[in-house]
Amino acid sequence: MTTFYLAVAVVLLASLCGGMYRVLRGPTPGDRMLAGQLFGTAAVAVLLLVDRASDTSVLVDVALVFALLAAVTVVAFVRRAWRESEDDGPRA
Repeated sequence: MTTFYLAVAVVLLASLCGGMYRVLRGPTPGDRMLAGQLFGTAAVAVLLLVDRASDTSVLVDVALVFALLAAVTVVAFVRRAWRESEDDGPRA
């Protein structure tokens, strides 16, 4: 079962290559932010899989910190994007 967990972790890490492409070439800031969320989600999943494969419990705490940071990042992005859209004024 350990091999299975590590194989899934490698697949998740490979999916981050697609996310890196979107971060670098994303047409809008929203696309880039969603790719950043992919990094956070994949990091949490990889850490939990490696934790399960290695029978350590310390990586669960690190995964929880990454999940919290990902949520805070989204809130900060939305607040900034909302403020910038209000500064632009109505478009008619």
